[in-house]
Amino acid sequence: MLVGMVVAAPPVIGVLALQGDVQEHLVSLAKCDVTARPVRRAEELDELDGIVIPGGESTTMSKLLDNFGLLEPLKAKIKDGFPAYGSCAGMILLANTVLDGREDQHQLGGLDVTVRRNAFGRQVDSFETDLDLDGEKVHAVFIRAPWVEAVSGDVEVLATVPVTAEAGEAAGRIVAVRQGKVLATAFHPELTGDERVHRLFVDMVRGLTGSEEK
Repeated sequence: MLVGMVVAAPPVIGVLALQGDVQEHLVSLAKCDVTARPVRRAEELDELDGIVIPGGESTTMSKLLDNFGLLEPLKAKIKDGFPAYGSCAGMILLANTVLDGREDQHQLGGLDVTVRRNAFGRQVDSFETDLDLDGEKVHAVFIRAPWVEAVSGDVEVLATVPVTAEAGEAAGRIVAVRQGKVLATAFHPELTGDERVHRLFVDMVRGLTGSEEK
């Protein structure tokens, strides 16, 4: 028996549980050797090492963030370097600038990007393709998804839609980005059973990716 050996506790990562595909993210995170829990109250934020903002409807989620008293505390934590990952609607909420959004929509910020809301079209126009994400092939599912139209020099582009006839106007569009400890994808990795995007975020939480803010 080893005496005096300290075993680090696994990171605690929350999933914003106000609306959207919360359970799927919790399942994906659980495969990544972390403690995953739903988050609905501001006081729960202080128990976390990072947070996932799931897909859903961005304007509804922004209103619920405000109604539940989570908007300003979470916005402040992200500004101070709190790790956050957003998929689809989560990407919209983490963007500093949104095109085609509502005037009363709130932003969490954290990503110096401009995103176009519902860029991929209506629910029936959902799109799937294989992406080269940070050097790995990932199957991506887009559902009424945004895409990134502009990034600052501080933002790392991790994936773009391949230029194919099937991609149409989405060809070449930016769909995954990272800035400091904030990660976002326009697609839904939680729906495919492939946890590599979640593992990338967990590595960011653990400080293993070298993606610290410049």
